[in-house]
Amino acid sequence: MRLAVEGAETFVATGGRDFDPALPCIVFLHGAGLDHSVWALLARAFAHRGFGVLAPDLPGHGRSAGPPLSSIVALADWTAALIDAAGVRAARLVGHSMGSLIALETAARHPEKVTGLALIATAAPMRVSDDLLCAARLNDHAAIDMIALWGEGYRATLGGSLAPGLWMLGGAERLLERARPGVLFADLSACNDYRDALAAAKKVTVPATVILGSRDLMTPLKSGRAVADAIPACRVTILDGAGHMLMSEQPDEVLAALRA
Repeated sequence: MRLAVEGAETFVATGGRDFDPALPCIVFLHGAGLDHSVWALLARAFAHRGFGVLAPDLPGHGRSAGPPLSSIVALADWTAALIDAAGVRAARLVGHSMGSLIALETAARHPEKVTGLALIATAAPMRVSDDLLCAARLNDHAAIDMIALWGEGYRATLGGSLAPGLWMLGGAERLLERARPGVLFADLSACNDYRDALAAAKKVTVPATVILGSRDLMTPLKSGRAVADAIPACRVTILDGAGHMLMSEQPDEVLAALRA
């Protein structure tokens, strides 16, 4: 479906069912340079089990209009506006990578809008290497190559997809290639510049889950644990052998952690 959020048209996937604002709501927030499609399996699972699902393309991403927003704070305020635009009082937030920072900041800035948190492949701080930032600023394909190689666990780089005929490494590259020029750099800069994750985590008043990959090179386990340790009521799940793209590498295990 399409919603007007802060004056711009936003595409929102609903998990294959019409969105019902009367149901408990879950908002899925994607990572840097990605779009709603990374949530396809999880969004469908919850939409067919009694939840209203909102999986938006963030501004400037996928099918959503407007330029990409330049900060995690701006994206958090946008998320609160999305919840309002959907006619929902509050929602559970599930965020991956950059999306996890957005979810965390939303919970800190707009606590009345959030009933629960799940942070996937999160970190504090979420530093981005100078080489990756430089390549992204130049719209150099090397940035996509770096993310694809660093973002997958070892098994995924060899193939390893649960869906026959699909290649996780190549699929990640194709998805990143679809981003408009400047989007990846804006996202990575927002992550790199955000310094308030631990302060935001301490303000969280709702139950939280942190899901981490043991072989994640982009948001290392130690940095993810730092976020979890700062949240007053938090459960941690570590997926053995998984890298940064947990939803494609171990979708069943991520779903089980979220449902728990």
